[in-house]
Amino acid sequence: MSQERTIHVSNGWQMLTINLLLLIGGVAATILVNALAANASPGFAVLLLVTIPAAVTGAILAGGHFTLQPNEARVLILFGEYRGTVRESGFYWTNPFMTKTTISLRVRNMETARLKVNDKRGNPIEIAAVVVWRVDNTAEALFDVDKYEDYVKIQSETAVRHLANSYAYDHGEEGEVTLRSGVDEVSEALRRELQDRLQKAGVVVDEARLTHLAYAQEIAGAMLRRQQAEAIIAARQTIVHGAVSMVQMALTELAEKQVVELDNDRKAAMVSNLLVVLCAETEVIPVVNTGTLYT
Repeated sequence: MSQERTIHVSNGWQMLTINLLLLIGGVAATILVNALAANASPGFAVLLLVTIPAAVTGAILAGGHFTLQPNEARVLILFGEYRGTVRESGFYWTNPFMTKTTISLRVRNMETARLKVNDKRGNPIEIAAVVVWRVDNTAEALFDVDKYEDYVKIQSETAVRHLANSYAYDHGEEGEVTLRSGVDEVSEALRRELQDRLQKAGVVVDEARLTHLAYAQEIAGAMLRRQQAEAIIAARQTIVHGAVSMVQMALTELAEKQVVELDNDRKAAMVSNLLVVLCAETEVIPVVNTGTLYT
């Protein structure tokens, strides 16, 4: 693995002054010497061997200037050899023959495409995630992988696929983490896997979270009906539990306060009537008994 090392380069403003003096002074001196050699003495032409190289040197050295904005790094390579990385923002000068490659150190967002995969139970689902990442080691990002941005994209999609295969969409076993119920656990597991995959590219993953999760279209209708049925069953269970509690409370209150004495048949009739009233989906129309309980 490549190791990043910091390199110190010259101040750009100081070298800019020297370069301008060489370039402008060399050009001016060349024009002056050429005029003197033509009008006064041909011997002045020998000075062109000094003035012309000075101007050319100033022009070449001007190619060594570069600027860095905050959260940017410049990787310097001299004839194929990695010389170091400049991380501090500012105006600098270095050897003009160095290859200077800029890498952004800013935090980036990358959203994966909606992938169609099978979950742990084999159900086809659609899943997508957003990954927050940044370059930490410029040498590894530039030299250890080919096109680190594409590497991050491909590895992120691979990690999301593996995540979907490792968890059930929902309705897991008791205590089992699922993609729907364990949002925080699933997100942390995705971040850890991405960090392991992208570490060789010098990338740090700050956050990873699912942005889209749904059943595939071919089973979405059936799963929706199952969810509706489960919701109805759960609601019915709650209603029945509450109704039974209310009937029990009513019978207990009647017996303790000795409001009326009911035999088992009348208790059964009362329980039946109360359950119908409490559990009915539509409004119940009462029937007033004008006789006695036994008529």
